[in-house]
Amino acid sequence: MNKSIQDAYQLAQARYAAIGVDTDRALEQLAQIPVSIHCWQGDDVGGFEVTEAGTAGGGIMATGNYPGRARTPEELRADLDQALSLIPGRHRLNLHACYAETNGKFVDRDQLRPEHFRNWVEWAQAKGMGMDFNPTFFAHPKADAGFTLSSPDEKIRRFWIAHGKACRKISAYIGRELGSPCVMNIWIPDGFKDIPVDRNGARARLKAALDEMLAEKLDPRYHLDAVESKLFGLGSESCVIGSHEFYLGYAVKNNLLLCLDTGHFHPTETVSDKLSSVLQFVDELLLHVSRPVRWDSDHVVIYNEELLTIAQEIIRNKFQHRIHLGLDFFDASINRIAAWVIGARNLLKALCVALLEPAEQLKTWERAGNYTSRLALLEDLKFLPAGAVWDYYCALRNVPAGTGWLAEVEKYEKNILNKRS
Repeated sequence: MNKSIQDAYQLAQARYAAIGVDTDRALEQLAQIPVSIHCWQGDDVGGFEVTEAGTAGGGIMATGNYPGRARTPEELRADLDQALSLIPGRHRLNLHACYAETNGKFVDRDQLRPEHFRNWVEWAQAKGMGMDFNPTFFAHPKADAGFTLSSPDEKIRRFWIAHGKACRKISAYIGRELGSPCVMNIWIPDGFKDIPVDRNGARARLKAALDEMLAEKLDPRYHLDAVESKLFGLGSESCVIGSHEFYLGYAVKNNLLLCLDTGHFHPTETVSDKLSSVLQFVDELLLHVSRPVRWDSDHVVIYNEELLTIAQEIIRNKFQHRIHLGLDFFDASINRIAAWVIGARNLLKALCVALLEPAEQLKTWERAGNYTSRLALLEDLKFLPAGAVWDYYCALRNVPAGTGWLAEVEKYEKNILNKRS
């Protein structure tokens, strides 16, 4: 290990010990928190279906034309390998159904089977990783009208119900093979561009479709269902059928995971404030960490106040065993591997800083009404050397500290990405 990193860590360790924080213990805890790395950053949400479905659609759009987009499953897995080698810790893969491998044959989404994802499972097995999964309710001719599970057309609804059922079996297969529960997240683009008259009818159809799709009980050791809301999307500016209120009620009633996406709420709302409220009523949450810029634009996650507050809410309340963390962004304007690395490392940095708080002392002062000491210590914590602890963690996990990882990405871009047409 680099001596300067080790020396800096020892100084930081003493500073934190003075306020009752064991930095070694904090890093042991950090190593136990996996982040689900989303495959779709690597190919601009394209997928590998043999289809004429076209671009992503459904309010989803990756912008930019940076060279080196993954064009095949093999390229995408190689890119993920490179990114994961630069992210400290053992993490997970989050996969969409449109990344099925069908040997060049057209297989529609209602006919997808576990064997179409065998290569992904074997790749994850070799890396000792868990996986999560998502039905793909967009970028398909039967989603062109903007409605899937809430469609007034029964044939359309039946197709998407069948797709959801097929995906649940695939998710359970993934969980069994990898020995870790696969979280299957349900997000649909359904909504109205202009002001609707019958919101209730669409939501009643969605509820009935979900009831049928989720009727079969699956072993939670292998499979967990989650439902994800949104405030608005492209083409659904006036009304999203799967709103926060709809899915919160549905998750509570049916004992499902609720997915909160940090980009799916009004700019004045903070997801960090929702965690302790929702977890009073659901057992577990799925948290998609993204970054909205004026709308749900899915920018690369940066280290900002809301990200840190989310991490603090998780750690202060010991929610890390009840919240499944995943990334959800897609930026095609920068090196896609760098986007993965920056976003994942920022989330882990925030968790690291949160683990370096003397949370119980702060809570004791708060309960006693000693807000002066609480504020004084919270402000002092901002200047303690958390960066030295993070660099040491990277070194322990054989990952470059600082921006040392960037040279590896640049070399990969020169030797691999720039040769892709």
